[in-house]
Amino acid sequence: MSGAGADAAVCSAKGCQAPARHELLWNNPKLHTPERRKVWLACEDHRQSLSDFLAARQFLRDVTPHVPA
Repeated sequence: MSGAGADAAVCSAKGCQAPARHELLWNNPKLHTPERRKVWLACEDHRQSLSDFLAARQFLRDVTPHVPA
């Protein structure tokens, strides 16, 4: 695929193709060092459910706006 939208970041929720608006920064303390951050991207519709999923496991560290590169 080519064009301006070819590399657009999309939501990490299963099956979602909406543009990412948030970055959910997380780590699993049993596997990752404290400073390591993994990133899930979230659209407006999935920000809360993805955040809740990570928070329930005590993995969520921060939620920041997604700024396209």
